[in-house]
Amino acid sequence: MFVLSKLFGMLTSPLNLLALSLVGLSLLSFTPWRRFQRRGLVLLTLVLLVVAIIPWSVLIIRPLEDRFPVPTLPDRVSGVVVLGGALDPVVSAARDQVSANAAVERVTTLISLGRRYPQAKLIFSGGSGSLTTQELKEAPVARRFMDELGFDTRRVMFEDQSRNTRENAVLSKQLMDPQPGETWVLVTSALHMPRSMGAFRAAGWSVMPYPVDYLTSGQESGLAFNLGGALSRLDVGLHEWLGLAYYRWRGWSDSLFPGP
Repeated sequence: MFVLSKLFGMLTSPLNLLALSLVGLSLLSFTPWRRFQRRGLVLLTLVLLVVAIIPWSVLIIRPLEDRFPVPTLPDRVSGVVVLGGALDPVVSAARDQVSANAAVERVTTLISLGRRYPQAKLIFSGGSGSLTTQELKEAPVARRFMDELGFDTRRVMFEDQSRNTRENAVLSKQLMDPQPGETWVLVTSALHMPRSMGAFRAAGWSVMPYPVDYLTSGQESGLAFNLGGALSRLDVGLHEWLGLAYYRWRGWSDSLFPGP
């Protein structure tokens, strides 16, 4: 099912669908249905124009990011669990240096909260979600990154076998064995927080959401014309909404759209 879920994600990516549509229309030139090619190109052009002007950040990104507000953290917490997705183990291995992406706030927040709560337990959960490079894990890269920033990684448990958000929750719970009454803080991207909270609740772990890595300001409005940006936002947002539906269907989430 892991392989199928990854393949489904590839096939439902708007960028991939655009590429497949162009290939399909090109191939019509060599078939008896080539007379439909011009109509297909006109239709595809109109679709792209519509996609370019729709404010996807407002429609599909912001509802996810606003679902869980940033909480006021208590004076004491039992532990902090941070989900992977901020570092690239493939590029890091190839270049022999840490390669981070736009979600690097996940890791820097772990360091910040670790210093704020010196007695708290800490875990970074990140294996590999790749179909082709399962041997390259994110957790060792996170350890190196934190070491280079001067943080004491002896305090951190590094979980390196998870391949998706559900496994983040299940494997982290097994390692940390949270007890009733403990206060655990979950750190991940704001966009990813609803699915993450659903997965942790389904795993029987009550955590406090602490969203980071926002893509929206919360004040976006009106139409624009930016096809590249629109396709990127649509790709990211659609991935999360489909992920929410898939997790609910598999019983990996406690609800279709988890909330506070």
